[in-house]
Amino acid sequence: MTASLDLTPCPAPHWLPEQHSQTLFGACVAPANKLKFLRARYDTPDGDFIDLDWAVPGLPLPATHGQDVALSHTAAARWLTPAQKQQLTHHAHTPALLVFHGLEGSSQSRYAQAVASYFKAQGWIVVIAHFRGCSGFANRLARAYHSGDSAEMHFIFETVRQQVPGARWHAMGVSLGGNALLKYLGEYAAHATWLLAAAAVSAPLDLVAAGNHLSDNLFNREIYSRYFLHSLKPKVLEKARRYPGVIDVLRVSQARDLREFDHAYTAPMHGFKDALDYWTQSASKPWLKKITVPTLVLNARNDPFLPEHTLTGPNDCSDAITLHQPALGGHVGFVSGAWPGHLNWLPKRIASFFETVVPATF
Repeated sequence: MTASLDLTPCPAPHWLPEQHSQTLFGACVAPANKLKFLRARYDTPDGDFIDLDWAVPGLPLPATHGQDVALSHTAAARWLTPAQKQQLTHHAHTPALLVFHGLEGSSQSRYAQAVASYFKAQGWIVVIAHFRGCSGFANRLARAYHSGDSAEMHFIFETVRQQVPGARWHAMGVSLGGNALLKYLGEYAAHATWLLAAAAVSAPLDLVAAGNHLSDNLFNREIYSRYFLHSLKPKVLEKARRYPGVIDVLRVSQARDLREFDHAYTAPMHGFKDALDYWTQSASKPWLKKITVPTLVLNARNDPFLPEHTLTGPNDCSDAITLHQPALGGHVGFVSGAWPGHLNWLPKRIASFFETVVPATF
């Protein structure tokens, strides 16, 4: 059996005519919501922490202050109180969505805000999981996060499941988070059977092709890679000050693209030989045939991060997967509507898929 293929278009506006305008407008300009979350911190087995931002219907933001001042630079308004954590356990049978952001994303990202606002309005619990160092706070260890860390994904899944064991859980991953989600669903297939459905948006399924394209293509290197490195490099150099001798500061400082950065830091810090080894071992494409959870894999054919000829075909996937490959949309852009546009198409597409494969979800 093979995956089904959907080529239904995303109605991209005429004033965003090509891949880069659709990508950049969606990420930086499109009107965005300002949804506020309740934040909880969970310690990892290796002594670090993960911050999860919760949006829960019927669970209002408390009026207390104090520690909340430290969250002013994030999309979280308050820390989740012990009493509220206890309330979470009462949401039996409530539909819930766990969202994994992209490279250097967070609950402030426009796509995260669009998805969380839509699903919360439909009565869902929404949780934005921050990878280490992406919640607005430096993580404790010299390591960070990477695109193929299935063990970390498993920890996050089990954490949210324990907090709301009776919920009807779904998952979504965007870009790097989408690749990590798909790899997890294939690699940990026996552990993921409690998930009702999943969606991966603009996931770089072939990480080697995506990494090379972002590093070798002049526009991609000077615009997209430079944007990511603007936050990645300072974070790692700050780690180097806390952990002297562990990180090659010179090579990180001189990194001009994602290949050089991954070669200098991501690969050696997380147990890979080099950037190519990291990309090869972390790609989700080899795991797609093992996925059993109903999963939407959405990739625009004009995604500037991933050349169209490298996109996954139905024969590369299990029959649990639906491939949706519209001609337009860019990389996590999917802007639609008249000027100044909106980001409603993406959450509605995901919701439509969930409703199709999980009847009575909405």
